[in-house]
Parts: sequence; structure tokens; C-alpha cells
Amino acid sequence: MRFTLNQLGSLAVAATFLTALASSDGISAAARKAQAAAPIFTSEPVIQQTTRTETSGETVSEPISAAVRTEPLPAVEAAPEETPVESSGERAPTLAQHVADQPQNVALSRELQCLAGAVYFESKSESLAGQLAVGRVIIARAKSGRFPASYCGVVFQRSQFSFVQGGAMPSIDRTSRQWRNAVAIAQIAHANSWRSQAEGALFFHATHVSPGWRMQRIARIDGHVFYR
Repeated sequence: MRFTLNQLGSLAVAATFLTALASSDGISAAARKAQAAAPIFTSEPVIQQTTRTETSGETVSEPISAAVRTEPLPAVEAAPEETPVESSGERAPTLAQHVADQPQNVALSRELQCLAGAVYFESKSESLAGQLAVGRVIIARAKSGRFPASYCGVVFQRSQFSFVQGGAMPSIDRTSRQWRNAVAIAQIAHANSWRSQAEGALFFHATHVSPGWRMQRIARIDGHVFYR
């Protein structure tokens, strides 16, 4: 069978069109498959952690995602009327002992990382009671319905905490005693296993500033004043 030049040109155009169509379908199918397999996250601020290598002893920084997953925040118990007993049934004599009793070197969820980070940066130089009060403010906000309903959402809410810059926390030396205390306080605050002196507070500010808030003042602990 013979074809004219015009007929050959038409056949070439048709073949090119069919090839492009098949290629497009293949790319679309692959894209749909990749999209279906991708995890779902909301906002993704980053916490920087520092770890010390065992071989060289050098301190290095590693970014840790503080992304808030779509799963709900774990339930937090209501505040007790008095200092509660521990799970073993024995009452810790002091908050310091209760902190010392908390498990160390545990894998923290993203939510507890955010909570511990806020305790660390806002109150690492304060007493344990002051650190607990800060942690309980984060939790109270997450439960209030007036703020984001997760610890990470509260901590990374815009213009709320000055240590958050560009949607990220500064580096944390996770070998320090201050970080170990912050982790223990975060665990205690989340479990509500020790009553804070500023229980129910949603706001606090440093004592060296006077914002003139018209709120109910609850307590002054170390360098912070707490309000409901």
C-alpha cells in the first residue's frame, strides 16, 4: 500500500498524539499512587536538638520535626484538689523527688517534645514549681477551646512565645540537667500527677514587665506572674 506525503504526515501526527496521551496517563497514575501513599501532616515547625556523640564527645545539632499529626491529643486528667499520690500508691514527699522518680531516656512524642521545649525555654532557670506552672499553662490552653487543641499548636501559635522564631525552637542541649528536668516536668504536667500553685492559669508574664492585663491574678512564682 502506498501513501502520499500528506497521508504520511497525518499518520505521524496521530502517532505522536497517541504516544503523548499514553505517557500522560502513566504519569497521572504514578502521581495518584504517590499522593495516596503520602502521610498527612498539618503545620510543621522544627525543634532543634543537640546530642553528644559517644566517640568524639562533640555536640551536634539535629532537627526534630514537631509536626502536629491529625490524631487527637491524649486525654489529660482534671486537676486534683490536693497533691495526688503516685501510681505506686506512695506519696512523693517533694516535687523534686517526684521529678527524680520520672523515667529518663524515654522516647517522647511530638506533643511532649513541644511541652518540654516550652518548659525549658520559658523557665529552665526557675524552680521546679515555676516550671510546673508553665507546663500546666500550655496544657490548660490546649484544653480551653480558646487556643489550638494540641501542645505543639499552643507553643507554635504566632506571637505567643518569644523563644519561637521563624516557626522553630532554638537548639536544645539534651545532655543538660535543665533538659532532663524539663522532660520530667512535662511528664508530670501531662499526667497531672502534682498540683501546680497556679492551676487553671492561661497566661503568664515575667515580673519585670507590667502589661496591665485585666485578668484574675492567680499566683506569682519565681520570675513569673500567672493569670486566669
